Amino acid sequence: MTTKWLIVLLLLITAVLAAVITVGGWSVLQGGNGMGFVCAIYAILYAFFAFLVARWRRGILPLAAALSMILAIFCAVGADSWFARDKAGFSEAAMSSSLVGVLVLVLMVVQLVVIVAALYGFNQGWNIEEERPIGNGEDFGAGSSTGGATPQPA
Repeated sequence: MTTKWLIVLLLLITAVLAAVITVGGWSVLQGGNGMGFVCAIYAILYAFFAFLVARWRRGILPLAAALSMILAIFCAVGADSWFARDKAGFSEAAMSSSLVGVLVLVLMVVQLVVIVAALYGFNQGWNIEEERPIGNGEDFGAGSSTGGATPQPA
């Protein structure tokens, strides 16, 4: 149960960080390659993933781990370019480029944690249910008191 809510929290953190990076760096992200839309789609997807995990849908966890790996690669490749923009001659985004670069690095670390937590949560078997009889358990199975009747040989 704790793992599920940790994964929901991590997915929501990812969605919020992706949304902040999208809003803060929109003018730069849209500068020719359209990565602003990709970042916005990631924010929406991860909010949806958090909703699904909160509703006990563990099947989405491998997909979240796979997309987190892709997002971590995007972050690792793109973080340096945000720090390189902190010089004269570059257009500035709504937030400072160095702040967006730090957020991208934080997002990369969060993605690595999401991968580990999602795979751990997937191995827990959230979808497996165990049938148990209604009651306190003493009226069913071995050791039950059946009103003084002795067990019959097989």
